[in-house]
Order: sequence, then C-alpha cells, then structure tokens
Amino acid sequence: MPSLQSPTPTSPTPRPRLKQRWHLRLLALLLTGIYLLPAQAQRPLPTVPEPEARLPAIALSTLTERASLVALVQVLDVDYEYTRDFPTGGTAFLKPLIVYKTAAAVPGIIDVYEEGLHVHECYFPNPSVIEEGQRFLVFLRPNPQVSGQWLGMPEGCRLSVLVTDQNRYALRYPLKGIDILPSAELDSAAEPLTFADAHAVLSLDDLTVAERDELLAGGYLQALDDGNFRLTHGIDLTRFRQLLGEPLTSERSLRRTPIE
Repeated sequence: MPSLQSPTPTSPTPRPRLKQRWHLRLLALLLTGIYLLPAQAQRPLPTVPEPEARLPAIALSTLTERASLVALVQVLDVDYEYTRDFPTGGTAFLKPLIVYKTAAAVPGIIDVYEEGLHVHECYFPNPSVIEEGQRFLVFLRPNPQVSGQWLGMPEGCRLSVLVTDQNRYALRYPLKGIDILPSAELDSAAEPLTFADAHAVLSLDDLTVAERDELLAGGYLQALDDGNFRLTHGIDLTRFRQLLGEPLTSERSLRRTPIE
C-alpha cells in the first residue's frame, strides 16, 4: 500500500506585472516613433535667448552729433499697447518746448514710435488726467519707413528734466535715461537745487534698492517723513546746452517752435 505523503509544496505561479509591462510597451512605442520620424521633424529643443547687452556709455557730444533732433519736450499723451502693464508698442505725442538741434521746421506735436521690449527702448510715461506730462530732453532720428515720425537713438532717447523753484529747467542729476559717459564737465555742472516739480518726489516703487542706496550715499536723494524721497541735484539747462557740443542748429527760424 503506497504511503501517503504530503505533496511537495510548490511556489505559486507569479501573476504578470501588468503595470510594468504596460510601461515597457509604451516606452518601446515612443522610441520606435522617434526613430521613424522624418529628419525634419526632429527639431532641437528651443534655447533660452541670451540677455540683451547694453551698449557702452556714449559721450554727450557724440550723441548730439548723431541725433537729428535734440529738444526739450513735454509728454502730451501716449497710444501704447500694454502687456502686464508694460508698453510693448505704439506712439508718444510730445510738445516741443525748446529745440536745440534740427534740420527742418519742427511741428507742434512730435510723434515718437517704439515697438517691442529692449534695453534702450524709447517709451514715455503716460500722464494722468490730473497731472501735467513729464519733461524730457530727447535725442531722436527720423523713421525711414514713416514720414514725419521719429525714433529713439540706439543708445536711448530721453533724459529727465525737472522744474526748479526759480521756474527754470534742469536735468535730474545723476542723469537718468541714457548711459552718458561720465566727465568732469558734467560733474562740475551739477549743483544742489530745490525742485518745484511733482516728479522730483519719488516713491519706493520708483527706485531699485541699489539705486536708492547709491543716491542716498551720494547726497543726491533726501528721505522725507512720509516715506518718499526728493531729488536734490540737477544741471541747469542753460549750462547743459554748452556741453551738448556742435553742430547745433544755427538757423533761428528752424529752432522757433510754432505758436498755438
């Protein structure tokens, strides 16, 4: 009589690892698809563009010589398209106050066009309905594609100008808007001034931390009790005119702005 023996235990049959096999099949399909794609479809991944480099600082006389129009202007209005509160294209309308250089009669309103975002862009702040437009000394060139329209210079187009308590025009100092090559003449022309211009008072949002600290350390900025700051130095435009260099317009009829 055969002996009754317990059956030898066997290992359970392993179940297929469906999830792992599915991943492997998907990977194989993807790899096969890549190799079957035509060569023109296998485009490289887009690269991140390099940051735009700033042009080197330019001498004031050189900038004046290259510009076709140099004038003190006041912003009347702007017609810009905006993306996330930043202008990305459009036209600024400027009223000429004093023309220092021109090759033709200057109209009552100067149209300055700009497009895109770049380091030396030529956009102007839009005045609100309750404030007068800011004043700038502008350096412009004709738009070769649109007659009567102007563009900024490659190095920049505007320097900030303020009104003093003596009702005179003075450039904000240190100069703001164009990288002008430093010089002993510019430094000696700067002086402490009291501005009666509302745009001489700046908030924390108007300054970077580094700019604020540098201006405070140099004595060019005064902290106010309300947390804002006041600019303290400038260059009188009459004196600055002597630093612009030649050639400037000699024909007075071209420099005379039309009477409105």
